[in-house]
Amino acid sequence: MCGIAGVVSLNGAREVPLHLLRQMAGALRHRGPDEAGIYVDDAAGLAHVRLSIIDLASGTQPIHNEDETLWIVYNGEVFNHLELRRDLQAKGHRFYTAADTEVILHLYEEKGPGCVEDLNGQFAFALWDTKEQTLFAARDRVGIRPLHYTTADGWLFFSSYIKAILLAPEVSRRLDPIALEQIFTFWTTLDGRTAFENIHEVPAGHYLYAARRKIIIRRYWRVPFSAAGEQQFDSLTQAASGLRSLLLNAVQLQMRADVPVGSYLSGGLDSSGVSSLVKNHCHETLQTFGIRFEEDSYDEAFYQDLMAAFLGTEHHTLFVENHHIGAAFPEVVWHCEKPLLRTAPVPLFLLSRMVRDSGIKVVLTGEGADEVFGGYNIFREVKARAFWARQPQSTLRPLLIGKLYPYIFKDNPRARHFVRSFFGHNLQATDDPFYSHVIRWQNTARIKKFYSTDLRAAIGAYDGYEELRQTIPEEFTGWDNVARAQYLEMRLFMSNYLLSSQGDRVAMAHSVEIRLPYLDHRIIEMMACIPSKWKIRVLDEKHILKKTYEGILPQEIISRPKQPYRAPVVESLLHEKTRAQMEVYLADCSLREARLFDVKKVRLLLKKLDNVSAASEVDSMALAGILSVQIMHQQFISGFSRRLPAPVEPDLFFDRRSGQQASQSGNCFAASGTSGVPGADSRKS
Repeated sequence: MCGIAGVVSLNGAREVPLHLLRQMAGALRHRGPDEAGIYVDDAAGLAHVRLSIIDLASGTQPIHNEDETLWIVYNGEVFNHLELRRDLQAKGHRFYTAADTEVILHLYEEKGPGCVEDLNGQFAFALWDTKEQTLFAARDRVGIRPLHYTTADGWLFFSSYIKAILLAPEVSRRLDPIALEQIFTFWTTLDGRTAFENIHEVPAGHYLYAARRKIIIRRYWRVPFSAAGEQQFDSLTQAASGLRSLLLNAVQLQMRADVPVGSYLSGGLDSSGVSSLVKNHCHETLQTFGIRFEEDSYDEAFYQDLMAAFLGTEHHTLFVENHHIGAAFPEVVWHCEKPLLRTAPVPLFLLSRMVRDSGIKVVLTGEGADEVFGGYNIFREVKARAFWARQPQSTLRPLLIGKLYPYIFKDNPRARHFVRSFFGHNLQATDDPFYSHVIRWQNTARIKKFYSTDLRAAIGAYDGYEELRQTIPEEFTGWDNVARAQYLEMRLFMSNYLLSSQGDRVAMAHSVEIRLPYLDHRIIEMMACIPSKWKIRVLDEKHILKKTYEGILPQEIISRPKQPYRAPVVESLLHEKTRAQMEVYLADCSLREARLFDVKKVRLLLKKLDNVSAASEVDSMALAGILSVQIMHQQFISGFSRRLPAPVEPDLFFDRRSGQQASQSGNCFAASGTSGVPGADSRKS
């Protein structure tokens, strides 16, 4: 795993800012602490920092094709690179590295933009064509690896991180009011938007093509849900058997690495299944990593210990106290580059540090399984509400909702009334495309009452629902309620929030690559083509996955109630050991400077939180959301200059600028042997 950045002139030849490239690489350094490389010519510059995982000896980037007309910087892994390489070699392509990066170059020579359809992996890359003067940049199907871009003053800037783009003096640094409106509704931005004005993200499953004065964003993949009657497989047993084979193959592919690979182990079904497949089919010795919490309601230690003992892994446990979460929250916001409405990313940030300190660079995780196999309560909820909607006067059917949330309704005499009023809202609007999610979004939107007058004015009459509605595929109406809910969850929450804030960002903060077997596109495509009733049988979530793991995992793991991964919010952020730090961001002067939230209302919120024994979900979201936006304003807007990264001295430097005299810096030597090419190439000794 690595970090990439670059600059492309949209107006033809001009001086490419080499110092900026070195600075951008500096902003990405923790994504690639092992090596750095830069390519520059008269119209483009590419920067790369490398976390060496495959081809440790010769995989330094940028990498070029046979005649050095194509150059690539690449972040990610193509797990089927060996098979693709054999096919390309048979067609006459010559390789000079053993890295998967070079495979993409030659595949692009064969297929152009269609090359991405052959890749099984998690990736973001940028490929510069020196003959055509075009840039082709692509992102994996579900958005595991980040890729951002903007244009300013005739330049296209791109990078794994927004902070690298913000280093360009041509780029303005402003938080985007529309983005905040989206986040305070959907928990994340809609496709293409980031928290910063005019800084865009290449959406999952899309590529970017840039030529002079023109940028095209095009989709190449989408989850192919099937309508009822068009689904494959004759029986659940047949589907579970096929899934088992596919899962094993996905894990085996994702174990390809030239460094040791570990696995996260929470004690839940998903990570237990992945760890079991690794231990039983790939490596007899396996290091696993899990989190324990100070508060029992969040802790899964019993099941972690059970699984670690069952598999015989070398298990590492991180014990997280509430104040640890509060103390690390600002640093996590810096890495995530977006407001957070909860603290759950923080323990994962701390866990990746333990992984790195244990000498492991790569871990497999169970992320993505809940979205693909129907594991979240929101999927069961939509089934229960649709069932209730057929007899809205029933007094028994609403009780199904209470079974989904026992931790809310336990010992609560008002629960029955709450179910009817909260989950009964728009109960019979089952044809509404947002039927599954609108209750949650409306609940989240209650935190907008803290907006300042200025922020409300900047948002104006913008309607996020309408923008989202315009992106829904035509076939959406033919899917059942569960498939619709899965589509929304995968398209919004998973791609734009979970895989970054609880995935790539918090792992790469400590130079750790996560791999996600459940998000192998073949598994997603298979699960999109089976009936929803096999994923959720009555209200039994991930039923097909449980069936797949029968005989492989202990019954205690298969039959245990799902425990959502959460972390304490108010108890962490306002802990006595971290409160002073948080109050700096929430001080009246800080709020007035940012002009995003109502000072008096925020003050009342804090007073309320000091006087209640248990904060409501809305108040917890409000605290985390307001605090993280204030932190972002300090980190990226008012105090950005205080965190400027040191420029990187590249280990490999390809200088193809015309008019440049061959030169050699003190720690570099000429290397490339590209006679007749202007400029100088160098490699650090």
